[in-house]
Order: sequence, then structure tokens, then C-alpha cells
Amino acid sequence: MRSLHIQRYLFAGLLTIIPIWLTWIVFKWIFALLSDVNLPWITALVNAYPDTLGHLRQDWLLSMLAFVSTLVLLYVIGFAASRVLGQRVLALFERLIEHIPIAHSIYGGAKKLMAMLQSKPGGTQRVVLVAFPSPELRTIGFVTRVFRDAAGVEHAAVYIPTTPNPTGGYLEIVPVAQLTATDWSVDQAMAFVLSVGATSPDPLPFPISGNPP
Repeated sequence: MRSLHIQRYLFAGLLTIIPIWLTWIVFKWIFALLSDVNLPWITALVNAYPDTLGHLRQDWLLSMLAFVSTLVLLYVIGFAASRVLGQRVLALFERLIEHIPIAHSIYGGAKKLMAMLQSKPGGTQRVVLVAFPSPELRTIGFVTRVFRDAAGVEHAAVYIPTTPNPTGGYLEIVPVAQLTATDWSVDQAMAFVLSVGATSPDPLPFPISGNPP
């Protein structure tokens, strides 16, 4: 009897800690990503003025300062990009990037992806279900482009993110007729991926099996 109580409480504790753990993993990844941007500059600044800033020479404090400074930098960039002067500077930067072949391809592709994720593509929904990795299973995918092949069949380029880290994933070229449409927004789908399926309405507001009409 006591062992049943122990198992029940252990299971209850596990169910309680998993959402906290997943939230921590996502936050830790975002924190590390943003803090790494300015960490070398913050570290160099502290080392350059040891008498006045030497008390800040702690790893956790340096990371926190780098994280906050990156947030401030992103805000300033966003504010500047919405003004005429910032747009001119950005246009100048893009013209410079155009002369660097590899950088131009990466920057251009990333910019197009961000723009496409903010709008629906022609002919299909942005968030779809794909038969992946086998015909019996379904996974969330993001349509990035719709095109026709040499035979005139309409296909879609679909990005399939991994969970809980959506920065990794797969790119599949799927016939549009084999996609299952959803009415989810990109934000809802990303929340579903980041939460490992825990964040979603019940029942799902779209069919899992079959193809869209």
C-alpha cells in the first residue's frame, strides 16, 4: 500500500515538474542565445576597467548583463528600423550584403522566411499537417513556398521543426494535395511544438487524418 502511495506521489511530482522543466529548457536556450551576442564585449569592457568594474567579473553576472544589453540592442534596432534613417541604413547594409555571394544567400533566405511566416501563402494554409516520418503519422509543418513541378503538379516546401527546440528540423517537398490544412496561426503551432504538444485545444480544431478537400 505504501509503495502505491510512493508511486502515485512520484508520478504527480513528475507531472508537476515537466512543464517547469520544459519552460526552463526553452528559456535557457533563449537566454544563452541572446547573452552570447554581447558577452565578449561585456567581458572586454569589464577587463578594460578592473578598478571600477572588477566587481562585475562573475560568470552569471556577465551573462545577465550581456542578456539585458542584447534586449536593449534589439529594441534600438527595431525602433531604428521603423524610422526613415534606420530604413536607409538597412538598405545600405543589404546592398553591401548583395556583393557577398554566400552571405547574400543566407541573409536573403532568412529574410524571405521571416516575411513569409507573417502571411498566408497562395493556395494553402501556412500551418499544415504532413505524413511524416511515416504515412500513418502526422506532424506539424510550416509551408514556406508553393510552386509547380515540370509536370504542372502543385507542391509545397514544408519546414518540419523539431521539439522542444524548433531551430532544427527537416525540409520536405510535399504535393499540396497530400497536406492536411489547419486553422492554426504560426504562434499557436509554435506553442504546440515548444510545449511538446501540451499546449493545444481539446479537441483539435482540425482533422488529423485524410487530405484537405
